[in-house]
Amino acid sequence: MIREALGIKRIIVCCGRVDLRRGIDGLAGYVKLNYVRDTLEEGPLFLFCGRRKDRIKGLGFEGDGYCLLYYRLTDGK
Repeated sequence: MIREALGIKRIIVCCGRVDLRRGIDGLAGYVKLNYVRDTLEEGPLFLFCGRRKDRIKGLGFEGDGYCLLYYRLTDGK
């Protein structure tokens, strides 16, 4: 469902811990600084994991704005 809504063509998992308190601007800056990628490119979904491994944030660009996703696993893994 989300894949069709965002038009995701590629999923990029950003390795290492990221402070999940960051918002859209903070995560976009992290991608630009560490991965030298343009976050305004349509197609990729960037995934981030924090200290707790049961929470994941995703950042995607839809063409007219960003979409920030937050996913929490129920069983903790």
